[in-house]
Amino acid sequence: MNWFFQGATLLFCHHGDDKGGDGARTVQGDVHVKSGRIEAILPPGSAPPQTAKVVDVRGKWILPGLVQTHVHTVQTLFRGLADDLALLDWLRLRIWPLEAAHDHDSVYWSARLGITELLTGGTTAILDMATVHHTDAVFAAAEEAGIRAYVGKAMMDRDNSVGLSEPTEQSLQSACDLRDRWHGRGRLRYAFAPRFIPSCTDDLLRQTVAAARETGCLIHTHASENQDEIELVRSLTGRENIDHIDHLGATGRDVVLAHCIHLADHEMDTLARTDTTVAHCPGSNLKLASGIAPIPALLDRGVRCTLGADGAPCNNRLDAFAEMRLAALIQKPRLGPEKMPASTVFDMATRKGAEALGLSSGTLSVGEEADLVVVDPAVVSGWGAGDPISAVVYALTPAAVRQVWIAGECVARDGQVIGWDTEETLREATQAVRRVMERAKFAPPAWLPG
Repeated sequence: MNWFFQGATLLFCHHGDDKGGDGARTVQGDVHVKSGRIEAILPPGSAPPQTAKVVDVRGKWILPGLVQTHVHTVQTLFRGLADDLALLDWLRLRIWPLEAAHDHDSVYWSARLGITELLTGGTTAILDMATVHHTDAVFAAAEEAGIRAYVGKAMMDRDNSVGLSEPTEQSLQSACDLRDRWHGRGRLRYAFAPRFIPSCTDDLLRQTVAAARETGCLIHTHASENQDEIELVRSLTGRENIDHIDHLGATGRDVVLAHCIHLADHEMDTLARTDTTVAHCPGSNLKLASGIAPIPALLDRGVRCTLGADGAPCNNRLDAFAEMRLAALIQKPRLGPEKMPASTVFDMATRKGAEALGLSSGTLSVGEEADLVVVDPAVVSGWGAGDPISAVVYALTPAAVRQVWIAGECVARDGQVIGWDTEETLREATQAVRRVMERAKFAPPAWLPG
């Protein structure tokens, strides 16, 4: 399909500007999209090509699609069920028992609910870690919605109290089977997802890295999120977290490490030397009281830093606008108001996220995939006469999102995913969470419909 977006303000960052900042700019212009890619960016008032269908975006802003490099859509049903706990208790007492109680149907509705929130909030691409079982259901939901999704089953071969683990060879084989079924299917890709060092033996981690690199898949795991986790890693391995990950070969351009809050200087240097990506999740890090990641120090070293909301039970939103705002604000009391300017954070949410996933998107440039978000700045809570990029980072919310396009296809409009019915999603998710809670021996609240 041939589209002509007429009358917008375009917001983007230049390629080649490693820290965002000076590369961010806005221009007035029209965008011609052809065969899923940006064919041309033209001066305002240009005549549309005869074959193009005009999309009237006068008074609106067009952003590159927002990219979240760490989410758990499989946990969306558990929003509000694991509040006010630190990471390891959050996992052991709530998340692992609930994940163990999932079935294929509940995983599907959890993913569908999460993807609804992500798409209607302007997120066009995700790096998603599922649970140990039923990952096909996440892929199925992502395929129906049309989102760009890099998904992997959570790999766990160390025993835990709820039995949410597998033998090493079974974990690896089932991951490879998922890769063979889904990797490269439309907008879907497989990303190998060992959960974190305390859940994985060194044997599983080494074999996973090898399997991922045989077929060019990303590697996605958690690292250095919580001080108790770091102490546990030391007791298991005798090393610091990043040191052990690097020792196993799980650093590099194809690796995304979520969190990376508690890092020694030499670990930050390792991330820079190996070109490893960090997925910064400020909302989750604050809610779990895990800490504040040293993003300015990582950026100063040239580490690629991106954004993610993490999961609904530890955030409790999947809102890229909220993560941008928090990423900018939480560094300023300690380092000064000039740190983490809006342009840097906007770059993390767009260009750097796309770069981490290997996408041809993230800026509004000719030849790139047409992953576009149309926002309306004329909302009461976000209206202002200042810089549009600052408004996106500091003021706007998903309520301003009007249209979401992926590869030149409109996938969401005015708070609704085009590929499915929101009321059905909410109704079925309600029934699914009741079943999961009952299996996990958690009493559903009285107000939850039966």
